[in-house]
Parts: sequence; C-alpha cells; structure tokens
Amino acid sequence: MLMSDEFVARSLEEVRFWSRIMKEHSLFLKLGFRCEDTQLINEANQFFAVFEAIENRANAYPFESDPAVIRRFNEEVHNAVSYIWAFKRKVLGLILTCQLPGGNNFPLLVDHVSREANYFRNRLMELNLGRLEPLPDAIIDENVFFLRIMADHAKFISHLLDPSERKLVEQANNFSHEFDQLLFQAKDLDSMRPQSQTVPLLDQFLDQNRVSVKSLRDFKQTARDLIEACRIKSIIHPLLADHVFREAEHFLFIIDMFDNSLSGKSRE
Repeated sequence: MLMSDEFVARSLEEVRFWSRIMKEHSLFLKLGFRCEDTQLINEANQFFAVFEAIENRANAYPFESDPAVIRRFNEEVHNAVSYIWAFKRKVLGLILTCQLPGGNNFPLLVDHVSREANYFRNRLMELNLGRLEPLPDAIIDENVFFLRIMADHAKFISHLLDPSERKLVEQANNFSHEFDQLLFQAKDLDSMRPQSQTVPLLDQFLDQNRVSVKSLRDFKQTARDLIEACRIKSIIHPLLADHVFREAEHFLFIIDMFDNSLSGKSRE
C-alpha cells in the first residue's frame, strides 16, 4: 500500500508525463488523417484540448495536495484515457478494414499508441486502489511493455526516414532487431516466473536493458537534433522525434528506480 504523500507524488508524476503523451498522440494521429477525414480530425482536436487541460491541471497541483482530491482527479483522467483508447482502437479498425486508404497512420503506430493509453489507464487504477505490483513482477512486466515500445519506435524511425538516409535507416533497423531480441528474452524470463525472479537474474536483466536503452536514447537524441536543424531527410515531425526521446528517458528512469529498489532489497 502507498503512503498518502507517495500516492500523491506518483499520481502527479504519472499524469504529468502521460497526459502530455496522450495530447501529442492526438496531434500525430490528426496529421496522419486525410484532409477529407474531418470527423476524425475534429475528434483528435478535441482529445488534444482535453489532455492539454489535464496536463495543465496536473502541473498546477502541488505534491502536498489532499490525496482525496488527487484520487478524484485520477478518476477523471482515467475516464478521459478510456475515451481516447476507444478512439484509437476505432481508428485502427478503420485502417485495417481499408476504410482510410491513403492515410499516413501505420496500423502498428495506432496499436502502439492505444497500448500506451491502456498502460496509463491501468496505472491510474492501480494507484487509486493502492495495489501496485510486487517488485519482482513489476520489473518483468514494465520491461516487457517498454521493450516493445522501444522496438516499435525503432521501426517507426526506420520507415519515416527518407530511404536515401541509408546509414540512419540501417542504424534504426539494427535497433529494431536488438530490441526485438531483448523483448523475446524478457518474455522468456516472464514465462519462467516465479523461479526466474531471483535478485541476480533481475539485476542482470535490468543492467542489460539499461545499456541498450541508453544507446537507443542517444540515437533518438541525435536524430531529434538533426531533424530540428533540418540536416537530414525525413517525414518525421520534430515533436515526434522529441516524443520518442522522452519515452526512452522515462524508461531509463524506471529501470534506475527498479535497480535502486532491488539493491535495497538485496541488502535487507
């Protein structure tokens, strides 16, 4: 169970990070619709406004806020996230049934952003119930989720770079393969639970993932800077480049948090 101050701090940190992500998803989806998809564009604009307002409210709440107030806020946010998740799944269905020919939203990208919405929604529910996963389970589940997110990012970068950017495309494809392999390893560790959840194995798991995520984070940072300076050819929106960089940073933060918790546990 979370203490009241920890509940407030973790809730606000999650909402501040993920509400911005949801807001930006709305923009990216809108940019991928065709000009005639006015209803979908309007819905995306509405979600952008909703999550911008949530982000502003989350930033305005101090960490000393009343836990009851933050619990109600989490419920409001959970409701909004459920709606954007449903919107994303609707869009995915339209694409997969060929009802949006000529659009620029990859099916995998739409599935990807819906998975992130579902993750955010589940995290809010866990916080409000005060029932976070035990550390060994959380380490495996969070890494399985985020390793797939990182693998997806590498694939999106590869496909949105101009084909003539051969070296960068090759680097992105290598990262895609690397994170697919890390994901398979994480799923192997998952299927071996609970016997696999020893401190040495989990510690090595985190260390190995950290090295790869740092390399991908640095690649994303370089790509973002080159895109912002108009030094490479791509159809990657500068905000998308920054968006995927921030998600890698967030994953590294989670890995370090787990590592610190695991180190403390191993000394007990």
